[in-house]
Formats: sequence, C-alpha cells, structure tokens
Amino acid sequence: MKIIQNNDIPAPKGHYSPVVEHNGTLYISGQLPKMNDGSIPEGIEAQLELVLEKLDHLLSHSGSDRNHVLSVRIYIPDVKYWDQVNATYARFFGDHRPARCVVPSGELHYGCLVELEAVACTV
Repeated sequence: MKIIQNNDIPAPKGHYSPVVEHNGTLYISGQLPKMNDGSIPEGIEAQLELVLEKLDHLLSHSGSDRNHVLSVRIYIPDVKYWDQVNATYARFFGDHRPARCVVPSGELHYGCLVELEAVACTV
C-alpha cells in the first residue's frame, strides 16, 4: 500500500490521505471544490468542474488518467442538481462511462454543492 500526497491541491483538513494506491488500484478520497486560497466557486457546475480538475490532477500525479477511472461517487445536497451534475460529468468523461452513483446527501462541508470520490487503476 502506498500513500500518495500532492502539494498542488489543498491539504486535507481531516485524518485521511488524498490517494491510496494498492496493487494498481487508486482510491481517491472525497474532493471538495475548495481552491488553494480556500475560496469556493459559485454554482454547482463551476464547483463540479473544479472537483473534476482536481481529480484529473490527482490521477496524473498517481500514474493514471480519467480514462482509467473505474467508479465515481458524487455527493450533492439535493437531487435538484442531478441534471447539471450529469451534463458536466458527461462533458468531462466523454465516451468513457465509469460506474457511478450520485447521492443526494443533504448539507455538505463548508456549504459546498458537490463532493466526489473515485476509484481508478494505474496506466
């Protein structure tokens, strides 16, 4: 098992690692749409785009890419955001269709509108 840290994204506030690799599988912890300065973009689409950008960065830093994502779990505060999430997600992944679950979870940390965790394999 290997813990993968990345100084280019905000450090976790909790007791967890951003990415753990085990036998070629990457487990990517929940990513919130917080920028390095602590600010959070306005709106669900901008927040999801930032989270997906962070996912891309973590994958690249860990020896993978978006086409090797196996599954994604997306948390949103309300199901009313589902259509916007689906459209933004589809633009990001294109023809690649990882397994996915969208969870209307109620309020998220810091008032964020989205949190995303993923499992991927290394290239």
